[in-house]
Amino acid sequence: MLNPQNTLDTYYLEARRDLLEVAAMLDRYDEAVKRDGSKAENESKKDSLLKAMEILAQPDHPDANRKFLNLFFYANHSTTLSCHSEDCPRL
Repeated sequence: MLNPQNTLDTYYLEARRDLLEVAAMLDRYDEAVKRDGSKAENESKKDSLLKAMEILAQPDHPDANRKFLNLFFYANHSTTLSCHSEDCPRL
């Protein structure tokens, strides 16, 4: 088991790369919307990524459990999370 500093040192670059990949995909989507003049018919995939990032950015959120988000996201990107409060973001 890694200590907190070793965890950051070990996984930071990999996580940063993955965030940059998501940001690049969102930029490509925005450029495609500008070029074509319309959004995708179904934006649920994009919306689920944005909501997942929103939840992950809130470590005290009841649904910020990373394992849960991974299972949820890959199981079905269009369903809603099981939330513990009324203001829970929906995927």
